Amino acid sequence: MNATIVHLKITLDDVEPKVVRRLEVPASIRLDRLHLTLQAALGWTNSHLYELRVKEIGWGIPDPEWGEGPLDARKATLLNVLEDTGAKKLRYLYDFGDGWEHTVKIERIVDPQPNILYPRLVKAIGRCPPEDVGGPWGYAEFIDALADPAHERHGEMRDWAGDFDPLHLDPQELADNVLGLARLWARKPATKRTKIS
Repeated sequence: MNATIVHLKITLDDVEPKVVRRLEVPASIRLDRLHLTLQAALGWTNSHLYELRVKEIGWGIPDPEWGEGPLDARKATLLNVLEDTGAKKLRYLYDFGDGWEHTVKIERIVDPQPNILYPRLVKAIGRCPPEDVGGPWGYAEFIDALADPAHERHGEMRDWAGDFDPLHLDPQELADNVLGLARLWARKPATKRTKIS
């Protein structure tokens, strides 16, 4: 299963309009890199803490001062998690203050296609909310305020976010961001040159 590709469906929970992404990632991807892939595909800015969870087990950035914190995401792969837990879905938590929760569903596992770099974004629906908008509830108020010129916070939200349209996104830009990660991770490590005398 190590040389296989996992098809993922990622849904941002508790928001309207829907935010959904479909990704293809190597089963061998480390969880810290899966986090970066999710950030690129969703359009988040990677400026907050995160955790990937299966049942009661979490992976993220460990904090030695917090004994019950997450396991180190750099030391686990998606393959490890799927084999060890039998999970068919994961939870992806981003920005513990705003509390963005995502459902990451394992749709299928296939062989890689020739000449394709992975990870790869294959579908994007809905624009990701702006950072620091206050989580799903703050986002709902934000959307209402933007849509209604008579709303008491309309001017404030418009000044803060400009002409934000939750339905307008550039899927190609998101795909290019994911492709940039795939290219970076596909590079061969530099080798030392031997000095010939």
